[in-house]
Amino acid sequence: MSAITEFEKKRLWGGLCDGQGKPVNLKEADIVVFGISYDDNVSYRKGAKEGPAAIRKSTEPIPPTTEYFEDLSGTKVVDLGDFYDDDCNRLFEKVEQEVQVLVRNQKFFTMIGGDHSVTIPVLRGIDKAIEHNFGIIHIDAHFDLCDELSGSKVSHGCTQRRAVELNHIKDSESIFFIGIRSAEIDEIDFMKENKVNVINAASFEEMGTKKVIEIVKEKMKNFKSIYITLDIDSLDPAYAAGTGTPKFGGLTSRQILNLLKGLFELPIIGFDVVEVAPSLDSSMSSVYAAQRIITECWGHQMRKTR
Repeated sequence: MSAITEFEKKRLWGGLCDGQGKPVNLKEADIVVFGISYDDNVSYRKGAKEGPAAIRKSTEPIPPTTEYFEDLSGTKVVDLGDFYDDDCNRLFEKVEQEVQVLVRNQKFFTMIGGDHSVTIPVLRGIDKAIEHNFGIIHIDAHFDLCDELSGSKVSHGCTQRRAVELNHIKDSESIFFIGIRSAEIDEIDFMKENKVNVINAASFEEMGTKKVIEIVKEKMKNFKSIYITLDIDSLDPAYAAGTGTPKFGGLTSRQILNLLKGLFELPIIGFDVVEVAPSLDSSMSSVYAAQRIITECWGHQMRKTR
């Protein structure tokens, strides 16, 4: 695992990583963030391994405040840097071990991908660290429920299929899918045999964000721990063009931000933002969308703990 320099840390996340000029250790941290610079498990266009560095870079000029004018400057953020390895198995093992430590120490964390396959070791780490069933909220254009894609069982299209195999994911109903607008034949076959909670992008628009939040909260209310994984392609390409597999007809930026605000009323233990591919969009729309999503989610988390 790499470590970013102290100089860089002081310029990241609106200056939060240096704890207002004082070193922050893991024990003191309110929030832990790390990247996974890997995109070898994509089925289409690469570029997501550049996401973590680009998102960090985009935070240099931003103030430590939310859109609700909340001051986050007292928040203690530890950035662990990026995990990377040419060998997928070694990489996943490193990530899984680190996540186990964070969850056992009850540290709220944020992971920045990378392609969506890098959520697999995060979920495995959570699964090994806890002794109760947990829930997953999957915000994406795709289900990622393929048993295998492009000859791989750890493709970015297999993330939630691997999740339903975990010890503490009771069944497919432990996952709630939001914003979906694409499905593989394999996934349709899976849904014929297994109940899946889903609000697709079209239904989201018809229901409205408030109703979607009510439905998801009611379904997930009994979980003591919930993880949110957000693929940037859940947004319509008009709002986030820099991603490997964009899908027309997605959620708007306002819908995503309002949705997350409501979902954070649930017991969220961590979240990720994945599939940001800076090289696929010169305007960097996906990078800045991810930056805003992360900042606002940190605001929601700190609002609960203060």
